[in-house]
Amino acid sequence: MNLLTTFAGSMMEGFLPAGWDLARMDACCSHPPSAIAERQAWWNERFELIPTETVADFDVVMGHEIAAAIRRTRDEGRDAALILPVGPMGMYRWAVYFLKEWGVSCSHVHGFNMDEWSDRTGSTLPPDNPGAFQFAMQQAFYGPLGPLTVPESRRWFATPDRLPHYAERIGELKSKGAELIVIFGIGRVCHIAFWEPHFAAEFGTIEEWKAQTHRLGARLHPLTIEQNALTSFRSRTTLVPAFANTIGPGLFLKADRIIGGAEGVFDRGMQWQGASLWMTLRYGPDPWVPSSFMPTLPGRLFYHKGLAGPLVPELN
Repeated sequence: MNLLTTFAGSMMEGFLPAGWDLARMDACCSHPPSAIAERQAWWNERFELIPTETVADFDVVMGHEIAAAIRRTRDEGRDAALILPVGPMGMYRWAVYFLKEWGVSCSHVHGFNMDEWSDRTGSTLPPDNPGAFQFAMQQAFYGPLGPLTVPESRRWFATPDRLPHYAERIGELKSKGAELIVIFGIGRVCHIAFWEPHFAAEFGTIEEWKAQTHRLGARLHPLTIEQNALTSFRSRTTLVPAFANTIGPGLFLKADRIIGGAEGVFDRGMQWQGASLWMTLRYGPDPWVPSSFMPTLPGRLFYHKGLAGPLVPELN
């Protein structure tokens, strides 16, 4: 079936990101599950793909990877600049568990939240609002760490007064030997943070796109909004903000190491993230598929094995 012909004249025209090569996208998703780990020419030699059997396993190994990075940088006597997502979230409980078990202080850590819900001007929710990412990080990570926690002066959130200064602060830290570790999930439309694929249309070159450090009041793709309605708002689309503040490739592509995760499975074998994972791994670096650049960086991407497919129809 030719997807380009199938979508012609339908409401899908103008809905999917304009720069997506649909035939290329479909080819990425057509491989058998056993082929997912086949290394591609553009992958970094230190990029690893790690499968997990269950979401519970995924949470543990992601949490362990984060905690181990914090312990390692402390042992090396250097600061750690962590770019942190709010999703996946189960990993934070285990990161806290391991850090407490090992007695590792996070006093050398600088935490930078990668994004935050906003309005079109970049204004964000107050930090005590249950819907705010700042509130989520306090509840899931900073608070439970207790006396081992990241100092408040080293916690950065993607508010309009702080996000524009991320690049300068992270640059200062790296110049003094800090390691930049980017922790991320993959969006339905292959975004990293809320850096959406349609932003690519605004830039004449890849170099210009790569230089973008952040955006206030970023317009979110409808599939991003619906993804969050299903995964965070119990299907209530009307509660999902249509804008967000976000870091850009000028920060997430500067990572010394990445810790990525994809665990988007539902009950009855259904899922939402398999195509996004395959595109990340097989599409090849392209600004219209922001996550496609992540395998070019050193680090690990953990995924639920069910996302490998096969990505074929199921009657459940």
